[in-house]
Amino acid sequence: MIYDPAAYYGDREADIAMTELFGGFGREFYAAYDESWALDSGYKSRKRLYNLYHILNHLNLFGGGYAAQSLSLIDGLLAELGH
Repeated sequence: MIYDPAAYYGDREADIAMTELFGGFGREFYAAYDESWALDSGYKSRKRLYNLYHILNHLNLFGGGYAAQSLSLIDGLLAELGH
């Protein structure tokens, strides 16, 4: 038997955000997805938060190359909150 140590059950938007994080799929993919089950309003804001987790993880694993991207995402989130 094989167990997946990274199994995930959560918001579908987190998966879509992850696809956009490192290059994404073609425009056709996102258009078809939106036609089948449109993302809720505010997704673009939540996408920053979802992807911050992965960028911080990459910063932890691979180092400084991800520091600026992490700070940029944090700054964007704080700006949206009015801080």
